[in-house]
Amino acid sequence: MNYFSSGFKLGILGGGQLGKMMLTDTRKFDIQTYVLDPSADAPCKIGSNVFVQGSLMDFDTVYNFGKQVDVLTFEIEHVNVAALEKLEAEGIKVYPSPKTLRQIQNKGNQKDFYIKNNIPTAPYKRFENLTELKEAVKNGVFTYPFIWKSTEGGYDGNGVKVIRNAESFNGLPDVQCIGEAMIAFKNELAVIVARNPKGEIKTYPVVEMEFHPEANQVEYVICPARIDNTVAHKARTIALNVSEAFNHVGLLAVEMFQTQDDEILVNEVAPRPHNSGHYSIEASYTSQFEQHLRAILNLPLGNTDSKAAGIMVNLVGAEGYTGNVVYENIETILAKDGVTPHIYGKKETRPFRKMGHVTIVNEDIAEARRIAQEVKNTIRVISGQ
Repeated sequence: MNYFSSGFKLGILGGGQLGKMMLTDTRKFDIQTYVLDPSADAPCKIGSNVFVQGSLMDFDTVYNFGKQVDVLTFEIEHVNVAALEKLEAEGIKVYPSPKTLRQIQNKGNQKDFYIKNNIPTAPYKRFENLTELKEAVKNGVFTYPFIWKSTEGGYDGNGVKVIRNAESFNGLPDVQCIGEAMIAFKNELAVIVARNPKGEIKTYPVVEMEFHPEANQVEYVICPARIDNTVAHKARTIALNVSEAFNHVGLLAVEMFQTQDDEILVNEVAPRPHNSGHYSIEASYTSQFEQHLRAILNLPLGNTDSKAAGIMVNLVGAEGYTGNVVYENIETILAKDGVTPHIYGKKETRPFRKMGHVTIVNEDIAEARRIAQEVKNTIRVISGQ
């Protein structure tokens, strides 16, 4: 199949920042792209050959969109899987497969899958609703503190909450959920695995994630993780096991905990390019976005090594600001060596909304981390008057 400068059409479900960054590489390779997104102002709108506005959850919309393309992929998990299954049955290539997506979409099913496949994960219990969970706490089945996770629809820290006491339940939706043991961990780690239909498989180096204490969002992603080689080897091996169990094609981001005694527990996975791989645009030989394209098109996978240490800082809307976005002090950070901002193209800011990221590349990881802190303290995502 000739993908380049040809009539071949790649479809992407979701037109957010992940899709936008993927389009940088489809343009580099001159691959024709169709994008579906519910928002008229989606970041992908300017970069795709054909942009279609429509619901990702509506069967007919997704099905009719998919019939126009040769290969279909997604940059968000919240899509109509039944439509993908029908498209796949009719000969459209869908990567990652609807089967993989169905196993991952529901967090309860995802956790069950780990147990069934001997993949280490934190102890948990599933509940049909909040009432059932509260009952379990009352009967001593669950003790404070623990983690509440909605099984469907969570993203960017939404759908996850630490339950410290009875008051913590206030405001939670009455939906299917899991209660998960709180793990005393040293580090939150992630490994991105790439796999193509031929079965070629590669892992990126282990990254370390530092989280915002309130928003439950990643503030810094550090590559390579500042961990012992034996722990890094264990994390990459477990990530490979997860990938092989899911039999996925494309990218799989595997988020993990490193416990106090250096065990690795899988937290959750995302079958797409991921926040933990953004550093790779500047710091790796092959960015995660190019790698995703190579994988789903069954092309040889690229080198996953880093050229230098890379740190990513998320740019999120500052608290107290909602409205037309202004990036304050962006010129100041552009004057620093090895600093590259990525602006996602969302016109409206609101507190903690992901608006962009900044990559810091340096030979010395400690220096990169110092500059990352300066960047974080300098640039502000606010709204204009």
